[in-house]
Amino acid sequence: MSQKVSDHILQRLREWDVEHVFAYAGDGINGLLAAWGRADNRPEFIQSRHEEMSAFQAVGYAKFSGRVGVCAATSGPGAIHLLNGLYDAKLDHVPVVAIVGQTNRSAMGGSYQQEVDLLALYKDVASDFCEMVTVPEQLPNVIDRAMRTAYARRTVTAVIVPADVQELDYSPPTHSFKMVPSSMGMGHYAPVPADEDVQRAAQILNDGEKVAILIGQGARGARAEVEQLADVLGAGVAKALLGKDVLPDDLPYVTGAIGLLGTRPSYELMRDCDTLLVIGSSFPYTQFLPEFGQARAVQIDIDPHMIGLRYPFEVNLVGDARETLKRLLTQLERKGDRTWRDKVETDVARWWDVMQRRAAVDADPINPEYVFHALDERLPMDAIITADSGSSANWYARHLRLRGDMRGSLSGTLATMGPGVPYAIGAKFAHPDRPAIALVGDGAMQMNGMMEMVTAAKYFRQWEDPRLVVAVLNNGDLNQVTWEMRAMSGAPRFEESQHIPYLPYAEIAERLGLQGVRVDKPEQVGEAWEQALAATCPFVIDFRTDPAVPPIPPHATLDQIEAAAASILKGDSDRAAMIKQGFKAKVQDMLPGRRHRHDRPGTEAD
Repeated sequence: MSQKVSDHILQRLREWDVEHVFAYAGDGINGLLAAWGRADNRPEFIQSRHEEMSAFQAVGYAKFSGRVGVCAATSGPGAIHLLNGLYDAKLDHVPVVAIVGQTNRSAMGGSYQQEVDLLALYKDVASDFCEMVTVPEQLPNVIDRAMRTAYARRTVTAVIVPADVQELDYSPPTHSFKMVPSSMGMGHYAPVPADEDVQRAAQILNDGEKVAILIGQGARGARAEVEQLADVLGAGVAKALLGKDVLPDDLPYVTGAIGLLGTRPSYELMRDCDTLLVIGSSFPYTQFLPEFGQARAVQIDIDPHMIGLRYPFEVNLVGDARETLKRLLTQLERKGDRTWRDKVETDVARWWDVMQRRAAVDADPINPEYVFHALDERLPMDAIITADSGSSANWYARHLRLRGDMRGSLSGTLATMGPGVPYAIGAKFAHPDRPAIALVGDGAMQMNGMMEMVTAAKYFRQWEDPRLVVAVLNNGDLNQVTWEMRAMSGAPRFEESQHIPYLPYAEIAERLGLQGVRVDKPEQVGEAWEQALAATCPFVIDFRTDPAVPPIPPHATLDQIEAAAASILKGDSDRAAMIKQGFKAKVQDMLPGRRHRHDRPGTEAD
């Protein structure tokens, strides 16, 4: 039997070592679905509940595996549904290839059912490579370029295959005019900047007395070099959220996250430094970087398109972080005066005391900060953690210390709702031998997370380690937006937009054949985490948390505090609890003394 175009597409994906395609069926890819049947489901077709979830799963797989994530969908609505997840990949610089169907070539231009101009629709999200296959001879080149471009540029590419083309007999390109043959694979490479640029950067760093380092996900392959760099320079290291797992949080000079969701020591590190080195990050909020003119600055990034952004850098080094730092380290002088480093470490130690105290503040019924702080000390050293957008991202950024081989991520740039659970599912296919933990709000869980527990139920038996823990902050409120309204607009909580209906998340999980528990008392929190992390199947914890606990940063400005106060005066429905919880949280910043990490709410501070 002759090989069809659809057969060849799957064959070429296998040759690229693609093991999973996250997808949803539709008649626009019927030819591909039939080919999957003929190929004994290789690469494995992973069925989500919605195409957007397929894209998110591909993003999660790519983030945690370092390999290209592949997703597929039918024509028209299926292709449209992929877009949010694909934009998440594009903005976070994650390699994802989308394979989408299209109506038959004979119907194009005829306003046919489900006919959408996919080349126009995907022009932005897959701007580096988007191609429609109209004849078999375009393959394998189109698949190869899509894969190679996604890898090389860490971006989204798309291959559009009309339904009738999928059914054509495959014929390879020939040795003739206007044929484009192709070859497999791509070599590994690590570009480095020019020697004179490295020398200029080294001079700036050597001259600095109070050096701050900001790392992002682009520094992930350079952990040892960053640690050595921080030691030589006596520097503190702050992390963009996408770089949270690059450097262990238990290092005494690591100040944690930076920005709106960040920590006070990161804020002070940037406020007080005289020299800044940014490695592999395009952190967008310039107000959290040093004042312009205050610090001399150097940036390292592998992508020349992303270099020189956010700050007036004196030297922009285009190159691989690890190889560039190796060259830079040979020209740096160890700083003998450690006064700056000592201050940074003192600030960090105090911050963790403050976090301990804030987690111990009582709330009605449970303080969400305590939920995360209780998880911190129980995290498996090989855990993969995902956080959804919303207040859960605040507590993930501030309370969890990633260390050892732990990995973590969220939707960093698009900051879309809904990727927490599908990211974790994608992570389980990337690392089926490791536990995954998704930290989500009830808004995100209702938006799509609950239905993706159906996907988890479908596949968990094939994972070597079946643990996928989903923690839901169930407070009946779209809490992040509520607090943003208060702090940024001085507007009270608008009930019709902010209140969301109650769902029994743990009970629903049990109906799906999974496990779950509802937690509505602080003394149940630790036991619930231990129960979930010992489970033999996916597990949902329904934490009943207090929406009045403020996620605003500890370095909140006077304007933000005044705006929140204004919302109270305008009749916020939760104003009494806001005042009480906001006051109690802020007081923890001012108290002296230390609290042991095993203390629980209601215990006395040492």
